[in-house]
Amino acid sequence: MSITGTLIVQIIVFLLLAAFTMKFVWPPITKALDERAQKVADGLAAADKAKSELAAANQRVEQELAATRSENAQRLADAERRGQLIVEEAKARASDEGAKIIAAARAEAEQQMVQAREALRDDVARLAVRGAEQILRKEVNPAVHADLLARLKTEL
Repeated sequence: MSITGTLIVQIIVFLLLAAFTMKFVWPPITKALDERAQKVADGLAAADKAKSELAAANQRVEQELAATRSENAQRLADAERRGQLIVEEAKARASDEGAKIIAAARAEAEQQMVQAREALRDDVARLAVRGAEQILRKEVNPAVHADLLARLKTEL
């Protein structure tokens, strides 16, 4: 066999092999490569979509946090105002109670002073009667002279 014939046979075998490969082997490989490329493209699209959704979710979270912070600040301010009102009311009630206690103490002191004056008048009247009795050296009957003693009490 000559080199030309061998070369021609090799070319024919190569062309048959290339045709067989293009007809039966190449389409499944191309299909697998296309499917893989589609999966990669879908994955990238999903990643981009997830990234945009994550950014939107982060923005919503920040808005919610800001709203919560402002709401908490408002509640704290309301609680402080309520606390101040309660303190003011307690001060007012304490002041009123103090005034009532002072008034009651003054009234009680006045009553005790009146009782002490009455007791002092009775003692002075008895002492006066005893003194007069000793001076006159005779017995003075308090029952008989009750009117006189009552006038003496009122004068004292």
